[in-house]
Amino acid sequence: MFWYQVRIDSGIRHFGIYPNKPEGLLGIFTSPFLHSSLSHLYNNSIPLLVLSMALFYFYNKIAWRILFYGVIISGFLTWLIGKSGNHIGASGVIYLLVSFIFFKGIFAKHYRLIALSLIIIFLYGSAIWYVFPIKEGMSWEGHLGGLITGFVFALLFRSHIAKPERYIWETETYNEADDPFMKHFDEDGNFIEILDNEIPESEIEIKYTFKKSEEE
Repeated sequence: MFWYQVRIDSGIRHFGIYPNKPEGLLGIFTSPFLHSSLSHLYNNSIPLLVLSMALFYFYNKIAWRILFYGVIISGFLTWLIGKSGNHIGASGVIYLLVSFIFFKGIFAKHYRLIALSLIIIFLYGSAIWYVFPIKEGMSWEGHLGGLITGFVFALLFRSHIAKPERYIWETETYNEADDPFMKHFDEDGNFIEILDNEIPESEIEIKYTFKKSEEE
């Protein structure tokens, strides 16, 4: 999109969010794909890649819902509270993911997710200052909208905890006596059945073939 914006049609950068204007509502869906400069694109791309990978790895079942509805809600908040101007960039999505992943790990009280939260806050904790109007030309409203949306989603999806899949023998309800596979072994772990049709041992015939070697 940035290549198209620079090489073909620079006018598409005006499809951002224009707060409190009906025509600015379209920017809710298009603004994350537009950037003002190459440095703007670069500064957003790496965090977006890292955070998206974390989201889809730990919360794969709800990842698309978080992204889709998160873009809409955070963009709408930007449209409501933003100052006049053209708000573009994926920064709101980044703050959405930072907020969701951090608070989700805290609310879940699961050690893996808490560790992930600490990593996120270590990498992007300093970004919290940009939800305040401390830098001219930066859409702090978009950052704040993403932060609020991520926090709300972490509350709404509290029951979705990323846990590794467990095999049936790792569950508390597992009974070894009822396992069809384990019935093929005796108490000492020796294999006691060699065929699926369970031929009685007395009917099993073993034939040996002896062949002299050429050296003899």
